[in-house]
Amino acid sequence: MHLGVAMPLGDIGGGPDVVREFAQTAEEIGYTGLALPDHVLGANPATQALASGRPVASSLYHDPFVLFGFVAACTKKAELSTQVLILAQRQTVLVAKQAASLDVLAGGRFRFGIGVGWNEAEFIGLNENFHNRGKRSEEQVAVMGKLWADPFVDFKGKWHTLPDVGINPRPPRGRIPLWWGGHMDVTLQRAAKWGDGWMMLAHPPGDAAMADFDKLRRYTEAAGRDPKGMGLEVWTSTGTGAEAEWRDEVLYWKKAGVTHVTLHNTFGGYHHRRMAGRSMTDHVDAMRRYRNAVADLL
Repeated sequence: MHLGVAMPLGDIGGGPDVVREFAQTAEEIGYTGLALPDHVLGANPATQALASGRPVASSLYHDPFVLFGFVAACTKKAELSTQVLILAQRQTVLVAKQAASLDVLAGGRFRFGIGVGWNEAEFIGLNENFHNRGKRSEEQVAVMGKLWADPFVDFKGKWHTLPDVGINPRPPRGRIPLWWGGHMDVTLQRAAKWGDGWMMLAHPPGDAAMADFDKLRRYTEAAGRDPKGMGLEVWTSTGTGAEAEWRDEVLYWKKAGVTHVTLHNTFGGYHHRRMAGRSMTDHVDAMRRYRNAVADLL
């Protein structure tokens, strides 16, 4: 199992020294991945209501491509993953170019997590259609895959036209691992057809999680692909329990076939609870304790 950690920039800040210190410390402790969320615009919490039970996106969010370009230069081994980038609110060809450039500069360490988003205000501000974002993201994935694989692409779709053009650089592997985040049934179908993995956040260990894992495997097999090659990711936190409970959770996920665990100490949605501390020292201590507790299970 891969053990990553989400970068808690909303707590510790986003200046260069802070970002460098956290990323390098996580790698030194033994974390094999660094994760970032994505929001471009933050709604004013004083004037806009909660969307779908979520807080408005008014916290600190660095652009993932820019920040990971910086982090790539000050780390050596850690995988860099977006969890998740809201693909449909961006121009597809530009994203393909940014992702390829990052992957080249990171030495092939980029894992691209994508989702459809929930905050309509961002789509309005970015002049994109919120209501067809799911279907449009399917074509976006097809376009990006072609641009990463081939020097020139001639493509005509419902939303994209590429007149025999290409990007340079392209990723060293000719592709970038693509993971889907979200919990609608259609998300599982998309991951099964076009993804390398699924990021599951909604369920704690138990029957609901196992049912969705089994469903994803069935969809993957029906799509003519090997379910054994499909990655599974979950988030954990030091916000509840202690070492014994953390070990039990990781052991459960390992037996369930989970391939990636990300320690996300600031997320408070679904069943997750954020940790109490907010300083750099608090976060480093927490991720050190967690890694020490579960290291032999990975």
